[in-house]
Order: sequence, then C-alpha cells, then structure tokens
Amino acid sequence: MARGSAGESVLHRHLRVLESFDAWHPFLTLTEIAEAAGIPPSSAHRLIAELEREGLLERLPDRTYRLGVRLWEFASRTPGAVGLREIARPWLGAVHERVRQHAQLGVLSGRDVLFIDRMSTRDAVVNATLIGGRIPLHASSSGLVLLAHADASLVADVIARGLRSYTDRTIHAGVELRAQLRRVREEGYAVTEGHIHPESRGIAVPVTGPGGGVYAAIGVVVPNDGASTHAYAELLHRAATGIARDLAVAYRPDVDERTHGIRSLVSGSRRSLEFLESLDNDPHDAGALPAPGPAALL
Repeated sequence: MARGSAGESVLHRHLRVLESFDAWHPFLTLTEIAEAAGIPPSSAHRLIAELEREGLLERLPDRTYRLGVRLWEFASRTPGAVGLREIARPWLGAVHERVRQHAQLGVLSGRDVLFIDRMSTRDAVVNATLIGGRIPLHASSSGLVLLAHADASLVADVIARGLRSYTDRTIHAGVELRAQLRRVREEGYAVTEGHIHPESRGIAVPVTGPGGGVYAAIGVVVPNDGASTHAYAELLHRAATGIARDLAVAYRPDVDERTHGIRSLVSGSRRSLEFLESLDNDPHDAGALPAPGPAALL
C-alpha cells in the first residue's frame, strides 16, 4: 500500500479526512477539513478531490463538503450493519412502544459503544445517543454491558486511557468500573443513573449472537426518577431473547451467506425478495421468513 508522510498510509490519510465530519459538523470547508484532520491544506485539497471523484465526499454550491451518499451505499451492503439492525428493529420498536422514551441498539467499537439504531419520542428525557454516534464504554449502560462481556485486556485499556466524567455520577475510577462490571455480569443488566445527564437513566441488557457471545446491547434511556428498574430489565431481556432467536435463524449453519447474500437478514415481503433475486438471476429459493414475534412484548 502506498505510504504518505511519516510512514502513514494514503488510505489512513483519506480516513482522517472522512473522520473530520460528525453529527455536529456535517458541512465543512477545505480549510476546516485540513485543520480537523491535521493535514496541510495542499494535501487536503488533493485528498478531498480524490474522495469527491469517487462519490465519498460531495461538494455543495457554497463550496463546503459533506459525506457522500456512496458511503451509506457501501455500509448498507454489509451483513454486519444490515443484518443486526434489520433483525433487531421490530423488537426495538416494541420496547419503544412500551417505554415511550428512548430505545437504542449498540455494538462494541474500540473503546466506545457505537449506536446503530435508536427510537425516541419528541418529549423524551435528555439522551446523548445519535445513530452512528459513539459514547465511551464506561459512561453508558449499553457500554457497561458490552465491556462486562469483553476481554479483560479491553477493560484494562479503557481504564489506562482515562475515564471521562460527564457528571459527578460518571464512573471515574478503575476500581469502581471493575466493581460495576462484576455487578452487570451477576445481575444480567446495567443501570447508569445520571452518568451522562442528571435527569436521565440508562438500562441495558446483552444480546447474544449465533456463536453464543455477546453480539450487541439493547437499552432504554428513561427519566432518572428513582423508580424500579426491574420492569425495564425484564422487558429488555424479552426483546434480547427474541433478537437472539431471530439472529440464530438468519445465521443458521445450513445457509451459505456467500451464495445467499443477505437475503435472510433483510426485512420485506417474500414476493419482493423473490423478485429482487430473480433480477439478479439467483437460483436459490427464497425460503420462509421467520415469524416477527415482537408483538408479544406489547
């Protein structure tokens, strides 16, 4: 692979440009991109032009840039993103119908929890979660669930990197974090009361994947009013069990994903899926779709 300055790969420099954008800075000028990425303007100009040519960045009439739709197109083709979100969404929706606050789905990404789906009501309590956004593992209930079932080396790394405080309730010491993780493993769910905002409380449980390991975390953010968390935890456990069951059906060992694509992971009518397959000359039968099931939570 070609290398840039100081041994950095050209690919990594392109990624630094893309990482300059976030939910609060969706539109950036060339100068702003160069500053955020730590790249000289001349180099940034060249990298941006290459990304724009490939559809990964889009230039607007006011000479600002935004992330290109082609990035979404690529992400939508991976079973890792499409599969889990598609399968979990009916269950997440059922949880949201019950709590009428925030319901969200997160996965482990480095030292953060990456949220791949969220449902919220307009008058819900404060929540720091955005779809595609990240929160440090130690600060959220979903993050604690994922970290509690992660390798011990990750726990050590999270502690060594420092624990950011959002409020005076945020976990700020390694001893406290390890104690919380033990409690999560023992009780089967995590609770964070006022860890990111004083008015908000997070409750989350693990979602088990086809291989038996923790695949994701499903949680809610509700008012931090001192009410019992058991009903929330029970609701989330039922949803997590349904997601795990549907994941096991979608990723069943007798189906070769290399030839079936992501058919079993995509929501839609059977006839629609059969039609899409016929357009692609796929000879395989569409098969039966799994029963939805989340209505049982309501």
